[in-house]
Amino acid sequence: MASLRISKRTVEGLSVEDRDAIFWDRELLGFGVRVYPSGAKVYVVQSRSRGRSTRVTVGRHGVLSAARARQRAAFLIARIKAGEEPLPGRSGSDREVEPAVTVADLAQRYFEQHVAVRCKPSTQRSYRSAAARWILPSLGDLPVTAVEREHVAALHHRLRDTPYRANQVVHILNKMFALAEVWGLREEGSHPVRAIRKYKEHKRGRFLSEEEFRRLGRILGEIEAEAAEGGGAPIRASAVAALRLLMLTGCRRNEILNLKWEDVDLQAGELRLRDSKTGTRAVPLPPAAGSVLAGLHRVPGNPWVITGAKPGGRLSNLNDHWLRIRARAGLEDVRIHDLRHSFASRALALGESLSMIGRLLGHGQVHTTARYAHLARDAVKASASKVAGSIAEDIRLRGPGRSDDPA
Repeated sequence: MASLRISKRTVEGLSVEDRDAIFWDRELLGFGVRVYPSGAKVYVVQSRSRGRSTRVTVGRHGVLSAARARQRAAFLIARIKAGEEPLPGRSGSDREVEPAVTVADLAQRYFEQHVAVRCKPSTQRSYRSAAARWILPSLGDLPVTAVEREHVAALHHRLRDTPYRANQVVHILNKMFALAEVWGLREEGSHPVRAIRKYKEHKRGRFLSEEEFRRLGRILGEIEAEAAEGGGAPIRASAVAALRLLMLTGCRRNEILNLKWEDVDLQAGELRLRDSKTGTRAVPLPPAAGSVLAGLHRVPGNPWVITGAKPGGRLSNLNDHWLRIRARAGLEDVRIHDLRHSFASRALALGESLSMIGRLLGHGQVHTTARYAHLARDAVKASASKVAGSIAEDIRLRGPGRSDDPA
């Protein structure tokens, strides 16, 4: 039988064709992995005591990591050699010792088999951070089968002061335990997250006025002039261009920072975003935005539109530049994402419908655009006031007692 160093990488590379086989670890004697033609892999332990050989199944690969299996195997081997039962109450040869699958085990499988395959890198980082900070410290050591609604509700309640974070934790746990049922780690219908009601999130909306847009534009112009003269604050010209594009297109920050020249079609007047938040989409390129792009210097060998300091790289941190710029413009309470909100606000003020704004911003769902509904109502109210004011003026001019009032 084959011998190797059992690790996540080596185990995932193992396969057999006609019959199952055991591959033994060359470092921890008695620790192995049984591989089946179906692709299933199970960690096993075999050791002797007082002339009797004992084989124990440690756990399934995927549910149990190779590192965790090695730790448990060392424990079981020590018990067998000491003449003890691997686990009290178990007897017989080739016994099944299924260790309790913990929430930490489930999380590892969730991130490896679901998140890494289906989620964007930024989402993966956000989910992993939430799990490491909140989920694993609270629930990680619990067996998957022992988690009840009360556990999830208590964690959700503890995070109530940060509704977005609390709801994100529930969202992650919801998917984890749905997959736990699919993977046979919990009984169907035993989902402990289904009845958790999420907190209402208050979306922040800050919209630049016409005067604030003019002020910001003036500051950007001053910075460009200072850069041309070789002085001024350490703000890259590409950062200024990025902010102008954000204001003129309504794109998300990463959609502009990840833009490559091959995605820009000035002739067709389009930006072709291959990896936006809602998937591949084409963004109309207004003439003003096209002028910004046409004025950018293309660096040989660098595919990125918004270049960074490193050769061949892109600008990765726009926020530091924005903090300096907004301070000069007196807009300390404005976030970069508020430029996107302001694009939508201006579109509504110019009479564009919510459905059109959703298309311009690349919203995947109608309810995302609905956050601007109150602005639409304000526009309607302003229009109604204008019409009524005009009519009221006519009524006043032509009211009783006027010489031009018809008989």
